[in-house]
Amino acid sequence: MLERAAGLSPRALSAIADLERRVTDADGGRLKLEWGTLRGRVGDRVEDLLWWEGDRLAGFLGFYGYGGVLELAGMVAPDARRRGIATALLDAAVPLYRERGCRQVLLIVPRSSEAGQRLAMRRGGVLDHSEHGLVLSGAPTDGPHDPALSLRPGSKADLPLIGRLLEAGFGGPAPDDLGVRLDSPRGRILVIELDGSAVGTLSITHEEGDGGIYGFVVDPPWQGRGIGRDALRRACQELRADGASRIRLEVEVENDRALNIYTDAGFEPVITEDYFALPAS
Repeated sequence: MLERAAGLSPRALSAIADLERRVTDADGGRLKLEWGTLRGRVGDRVEDLLWWEGDRLAGFLGFYGYGGVLELAGMVAPDARRRGIATALLDAAVPLYRERGCRQVLLIVPRSSEAGQRLAMRRGGVLDHSEHGLVLSGAPTDGPHDPALSLRPGSKADLPLIGRLLEAGFGGPAPDDLGVRLDSPRGRILVIELDGSAVGTLSITHEEGDGGIYGFVVDPPWQGRGIGRDALRRACQELRADGASRIRLEVEVENDRALNIYTDAGFEPVITEDYFALPAS
């Protein structure tokens, strides 16, 4: 039975977590489910699709919006595959994301999932980009510590600066929910400063032992000076001090510079995901 969920109940969240464990036990790697976002659903519109078989969750598809781009990520129980559940979930998603009028819709598919790749292409999906998912278990490796470098929490007055840095680093418009992220109970945006001048930004999240780093940018004129490595180690240390036992991040497959920074810090690749652009209308 398909449930179109506007907000997620404790029962639904528990069932999604159990399904995630079953899938990762069978497939390895990890899934991009954005638990902070799932637990923080406002409930004002349908953003999650759940496929129930009795009291057991067999499939899930979640919506994640970032600056006019909507990402779709989900999973199907290993013993419920090849029964059309993924197709049914995506069928139900189409009218919902068309109503939202997003600039781009991306379906996230693990590269190892042949069935997921075929589904994306049957829907007219075109490969937009690919990312490595990396995980740090334990402390980051040691490295140089510049006393002139610091990380401080971002403020509302910093939003134009943070937006400019993100646009310069990622080559596209900054997410439209930066203000919300500043006040999130599960994370915060940090500004990287050198001698008191802003030279970059990154966001960190922490949810029940899992930390995350995203939106990590060093202003292009300041790259190549060790700032990124130093800032990354400090962010990891901050998350570990908050109680995170493992830390996750993603990096585009083509971004060798960033990948080297992350692996030098102790991060290990655990999955490669392909982002397929779906017809949005």
